[in-house]
Amino acid sequence: MKLALCNEVIREMDFHAQCDFAAKLGYDGLELAPFTLDENPHRLPPGRRAELRRAAADAGIAITGLHWLLITPKGLSINSPEALVRKETVAVIRGLIQLCSDLGGKVLVHGSPKQRSVADGDSHEEAWKRTCETFAAVAGDAQAAGLVYCIEPLPLRETNFINSIAEAVKLVEAIHNPAFLTMIDCRAASFESLPTPELIDRWLPTGKVAHVHFNDQNGRAPGQGETRFEPIVAALRRQKYEGIIGVEPFEYVPDGPSSAARAIGYIRGIMDR
Repeated sequence: MKLALCNEVIREMDFHAQCDFAAKLGYDGLELAPFTLDENPHRLPPGRRAELRRAAADAGIAITGLHWLLITPKGLSINSPEALVRKETVAVIRGLIQLCSDLGGKVLVHGSPKQRSVADGDSHEEAWKRTCETFAAVAGDAQAAGLVYCIEPLPLRETNFINSIAEAVKLVEAIHNPAFLTMIDCRAASFESLPTPELIDRWLPTGKVAHVHFNDQNGRAPGQGETRFEPIVAALRRQKYEGIIGVEPFEYVPDGPSSAARAIGYIRGIMDR
């Protein structure tokens, strides 16, 4: 298992400094939020893509993938009743798949709660059909690029659509492409009916979970709340997980750099036992 820092935690730094800082802390990679790169990250020029990849390589760190995919440009939706909105969303996702590939990443994590929520008065059944059409249109692009695209379950307080791993797996099965899978986020998993270690034991053996995010149930970094990560790490080892763990706090206490440093110290302390 390798650790990647979600780069929005230290987004105040320029990208070269982000890479150097994360590498010095001992992270294996950075997982990039595209909105930290540009307002239209799917159109990032080739020269800038090469510069980003070179900065990571110079620091001795990998760009492991992308997350928070649809924050910018504004107005996107995977299941909008408006066909033109969905068409633009598909175009942006395809652009981000190519960006991920160009940066050397391997996984895209689709959270983006507002851009998936079903509008009041809309039919969840119809929204589901439109969502399937959207992801069916892009799954082949991810497969051709040798990437994995993960739909992330999120709690009901963030969105009213795809709120559990079981629902995400249902979508994975509907798309039926080996490049389209799901993932486990520890904070989101804390809203499920089973403890996170049991969710890992339940779902990793299915082959439908391809990524993991570490964060406390309170939204802070691992080690800054009540979530016990020893059983979570033990479950990942039990299931022979060998992928990337993205460290993704949402509240940075006392600040982003300190949060990132404390998180890796805490996690490494568990993993090295």
